[in-house]
Amino acid sequence: MAEIKTEHLDGYRRLIDIARDLASTLDLDILLSRIVHAAAEISGAEAASILLYDDTSRQLYFQVSTNLDESTRRGLIVPLEGSIAGWIVTNRKPVRVSNVHEDARFYSDVEETTGFSTQSILGIPLVTKNKIVGVLEALNKHHGKFSDQDESMLLVLGAQAAVAIENARLFQQSDLIAEFVHELRTPLSSLSTATYLLLRPEMSQEQRDQIIKNIHNETMRLNSLASSFLDLARLESGRVQFRKNPFSIADLMYECKDVMASKALEDNIQLRVESPEGLPLLDADRDKIKQVFLNLLSNAIKYNRPNGTVMLRAEVRENEMVLFVQDTGLGIPDESLPHLFEKFYRVREHENRAAGTGLGLSICKQIIYGHGGRIEVKSKIGVGTVFSLFLPRQAKTQPRVNDIEESSQRGKKG
Repeated sequence: MAEIKTEHLDGYRRLIDIARDLASTLDLDILLSRIVHAAAEISGAEAASILLYDDTSRQLYFQVSTNLDESTRRGLIVPLEGSIAGWIVTNRKPVRVSNVHEDARFYSDVEETTGFSTQSILGIPLVTKNKIVGVLEALNKHHGKFSDQDESMLLVLGAQAAVAIENARLFQQSDLIAEFVHELRTPLSSLSTATYLLLRPEMSQEQRDQIIKNIHNETMRLNSLASSFLDLARLESGRVQFRKNPFSIADLMYECKDVMASKALEDNIQLRVESPEGLPLLDADRDKIKQVFLNLLSNAIKYNRPNGTVMLRAEVRENEMVLFVQDTGLGIPDESLPHLFEKFYRVREHENRAAGTGLGLSICKQIIYGHGGRIEVKSKIGVGTVFSLFLPRQAKTQPRVNDIEESSQRGKKG
């Protein structure tokens, strides 16, 4: 009995350390990773995961787990009806199941998609201020069954985690909103000046026409800024679910070329696509990858030289597919490259050449990172720029943590 009490005391001491750790970060991805690793540790489970709930769309989806790679897990939607996690969200009560395959609520599609075999589960609701944030699950108890003590410990962790998640989201949103409001000042100032000038009786019709054209351009820029801001806000808060399916990347490249063809023709830019024979299918969110392509192509055309070229190219490697968007444009100064993916950042030398929101590359980075990939850029003034997108070739079946770590090391070496 004394040993059990000591064990419980050690567990609660560990919870205090974990609570301090969770309170020390406002980075949502880091926070979620810490929570699931802590959950697996204190419950003696093989793995743990967090599913977040979007109240607006009424969707529950995997966001992070200890046992699956990023490209496999993120955005995997779990139905509210016909799943254990969905039952937890609906009823706001914890669940303990010793054999999930004997439970009618078990949603087997997750097991089939990820390749991770689940035997037992302990799930608790993440609730703060009477708002359901999501579900924290511990999977496959190492020894015996999940106990009352495991549930009690996970509930304490879950209460802390829910508050930390909401705080991180609010911090991200307030930080982004502050930047957005700052960016609004310039177009709003332009519109205010333009409307004042239109009221002046001495303005000629030609001047009025030019002012009206400026108002239209600024209004369009504001609309684009608002749309991009909402895209980025959803991506950064983890509320975007990537709907992944295998598709032909070659077909998508040619499709994007056709979409941008008229714009390229206006600027006398040649668009080219290169894809090797037998290019495998890419398992990703086609619409989101298309959004990245179109953004990069638009920039490559805008900042190119007359009679320049833009190349879309794909290359297959052992564990990943690399997509390139290369141009023969003006190039980007070395000092600007480290800041290129920052929100609202625009290359000073390019600001007068074309209008932009400064959010496009931030959105591209979030989309690629959300697929478990990365984006890199190389550029030389007067020669051109190449953006490289590294994406996992397909959702991998990796049921053990050690396998994931080995795969990660191989990816770094590659």
